[in-house]
Amino acid sequence: MSGRLYVGTSGFAYPDWAPLFYPPGTKGEALLPAYASRLSACELNNTFYRHPTPPRIAAWLAATPDSFRFTVKAQRGGSTRAFSVDPEGTLPWLTAPYRLFAERLGCVLFRVPDAVSRDDERLRRFLGAWPSDVPLAMEFQHPSWVDDDVLSYLRERGAVLCTTELDESTQPPALHLTAAFLYLRLRRDGYQPADLDAWAARLSPFLHAGHDCYVFFRHDAIGRSPLLALELAHRVERVAGREEGLPRGQD
Repeated sequence: MSGRLYVGTSGFAYPDWAPLFYPPGTKGEALLPAYASRLSACELNNTFYRHPTPPRIAAWLAATPDSFRFTVKAQRGGSTRAFSVDPEGTLPWLTAPYRLFAERLGCVLFRVPDAVSRDDERLRRFLGAWPSDVPLAMEFQHPSWVDDDVLSYLRERGAVLCTTELDESTQPPALHLTAAFLYLRLRRDGYQPADLDAWAARLSPFLHAGHDCYVFFRHDAIGRSPLLALELAHRVERVAGREEGLPRGQD
């Protein structure tokens, strides 16, 4: 298996995850090192509400090993302006702090809300303005965006289509490979062992073909989500250990 599984949760700064996930009494600046000692990536939540400062980014990097990856939710106000009004003028400001993560940046998660339905011209303008040196994953919340032409636009620009599984999902979502890696958000309230086994089986061919996979579970109140992330990582390792000659990941 040549691709790497980067697995974690949306956010880490949850003292209430002790003692189920964090050691008792873990809080403040001790949370991220404890998180990174067990998980390989984190989808940062607070960057959606405000730009991270250079000192804050430096502290995050110093608290985690070199192999650890951060994905960054693009700041809400800048995202709206960049996608709807002025990508050329807004994206340099929006992406500037994200470059401070350097090679530790898995990607920027850019969320297009449910109120915004498909607009090919707007998407192509946005993708054309997005800086090529900043990895991008796009989460389209309105179903009209999942279309072959949209997938083609993403492939042309090397942008990843974020796949999201919600409680209201009636069946597992399709995985569309539009760039070098996959990005998966598992947002259901409850995942059973059989669900994790199924996801491990679906991800393994992509990993075997050399594609990294970023997988993030939603935040919960007591710390069950990071344990699910650990369980998924163990299941992927088991699949890799018992299967050889897997087919390449498919679209």
